[in-house]
Amino acid sequence: MSIIDRAKELSNEMIESRRYIHRFPEINDDLPRTTKFVIDKLTEMGYEPKEICKSGIVATVGKGGKTIMLRADMDALPMKEESGLSFSSENDYAHTCGHDIHTSMLLGAAKLLKEVEKDLKGTVKLMFQPAEESVVGAKAMIEAGLMENPHVDAAIAMHINAADLPTGVVGYTIGETFASADKFRITVIGLGSHGAQPHNSADPINAAVHIHLALQELLSREVGPLENAVVTIGLFQAGTAGNAIPEKAVMEGTVRAYKKDIREFILKRIEEISTLTAKAFRTECEVDFYASVPAIISDENITNEFVGYIKGIIGDRIVPYRKQMLSEDFSFVSDLVPSSYLALGAGSKEEGYKYGLHNPQIIFNEEAIYVGAAVFAECAIKYLENN
Repeated sequence: MSIIDRAKELSNEMIESRRYIHRFPEINDDLPRTTKFVIDKLTEMGYEPKEICKSGIVATVGKGGKTIMLRADMDALPMKEESGLSFSSENDYAHTCGHDIHTSMLLGAAKLLKEVEKDLKGTVKLMFQPAEESVVGAKAMIEAGLMENPHVDAAIAMHINAADLPTGVVGYTIGETFASADKFRITVIGLGSHGAQPHNSADPINAAVHIHLALQELLSREVGPLENAVVTIGLFQAGTAGNAIPEKAVMEGTVRAYKKDIREFILKRIEEISTLTAKAFRTECEVDFYASVPAIISDENITNEFVGYIKGIIGDRIVPYRKQMLSEDFSFVSDLVPSSYLALGAGSKEEGYKYGLHNPQIIFNEEAIYVGAAVFAECAIKYLENN
């Protein structure tokens, strides 16, 4: 029996797992219920899973040879679900990014691989990751030894989508796939005064506004027009009264880019522009870069190899896919080993699925789950056969 046919036979089992995880979403790396569920499922299959860091689970199947790693993230978002599904979230969190599906797909792949373990030509490492949404989970697992014992030679991750690709269609990108992301906080410190006496102040709001405007010019005048980069200020806070000039103003934002040199240049210029602009308005400025992830670069050779394997099970339902300015921490893995990051359709707008990721009303077509499991398993099996 083919991998895709066997995966379809396991579809109801994977959907059942997905719905359980969906009902009890957990966030960040605080995933006790999800972690126990995954460990119990893997143990039932004959695995010996290990929690190598808080809610970070690793299991292996096969022995010796090359090692390919399959990754699924497990965390939800801190938001209320409004889908109306019979298995909707029973708490104040929600799986609106589809990580419940990622987890069930990898559990399905784990079962498929265990059934053919004796025929594997190497080792498959399963990575069940916490805290993707806060972009700290992958790094924590790497620091806990994820990439060794056995050493990982290649890796693959997949993200479910709705209101985009048709159900069961896989999208692949070669090269730049997801952008890097750097979160920053700019604190402008001035001198407060009565609103009627601005000459007695060093107005941090005025300085911060000029910093904000200057940062927008950074992309239009200092970064080449053919480069991809985004600087967004999403938070601006200052003052508590309309007739008082405050002591400080705070802005927070993100920088996104694909190329390391562009990213480093923008970060350097944000600090310079903020500091010097603040000084021009008799204020002081502190710039803090407090979270960052590199870009995901899908390796050309490994991605083309996986595309060939996937065509063998789903035919022409694998298509080239656009790069995006979104970010995610699988990039810490792709920085270390040849990797590929795929998209999996779970309901297009034409099929009636109108809400996208992170929308409280999002619904995914569960018919995509068995396809994802088969893609994971087939890529692992064929990679080990040919490497």
